Amino acid sequence: EVRLAESGGGLVQTGGSLRLSCAASGFTSDDYAIGWFRQAPGAVREGLACIDKSDSAIYYADSVRGRFTISSDNAKNTLFLQMNSLKPEDTAVYFCAAMTEYPGIECSMMVLPGAVGLEPAYRGQGTQVTVSS
Repeated sequence: EVRLAESGGGLVQTGGSLRLSCAASGFTSDDYAIGWFRQAPGAVREGLACIDKSDSAIYYADSVRGRFTISSDNAKNTLFLQMNSLKPEDTAVYFCAAMTEYPGIECSMMVLPGAVGLEPAYRGQGTQVTVSS
């Protein structure tokens, strides 16, 4: 059974940094993609960054490129999201999610604006990030 568990959220001031972690378990091969979404109250879900585990391709949403960095520790089966230069508009629940049906395509698409129709096969419970002004 695939399980994803996020940690690392919290309260930070504008301009600060946070690193989110996602502990992943249950995958039996590298034929999947894993990434980060966020959802703020009253807003649509937004895909932020994704790694295609089959070829290590990385994709970023324009809104976070240059400020956020996605990475993974394969030995520890952990995904990270380093977030720098945080802004109040980054306040949201952040969750990691895995795509397994068409991982390469889903990974590249999830970071595009309006990709709300894409449903990951698995997702964690999320971690709250609050950026104070």
